[in-house]
Amino acid sequence: MDTMAMMKTMSTSEMPMAMDAELVQDTMMAMNAASMAATMCSASDMQMGADMATCAAMCSNTAMLADTGMRMMMRPMGMDAEAMRSMLAACVAMGTACAAECRTHQDMDESCRYCAMACDEMVAKCEAMMASMTA
Repeated sequence: MDTMAMMKTMSTSEMPMAMDAELVQDTMMAMNAASMAATMCSASDMQMGADMATCAAMCSNTAMLADTGMRMMMRPMGMDAEAMRSMLAACVAMGTACAAECRTHQDMDESCRYCAMACDEMVAKCEAMMASMTA
């Protein structure tokens, strides 16, 4: 789906900050991919028992945070610059922590390897988004 085309239909004259539409789309897609990968990794972790409880919980938190960040970006008229920066920073922090945790298990669970990659991509896109924000 081309979220950029949808965003172009929204009025941006009243937006509280300027944001690059292509970077917004890339960031939302990375957040969505991280949310899906973390959700699947969490489910896989649960099948592996108590030794994977920390990983499962971190993946669940990452999935929820990434999804919330993505949904915030879908509502440009309701954005507050400081709140968006804080959400992006939270996604960076949680994505970094989740990727590190998943890397410790990637040899025994393929879903952990995919989750770490998706988290790394989300972190990179969120950092780029924060660097590009004006206002």
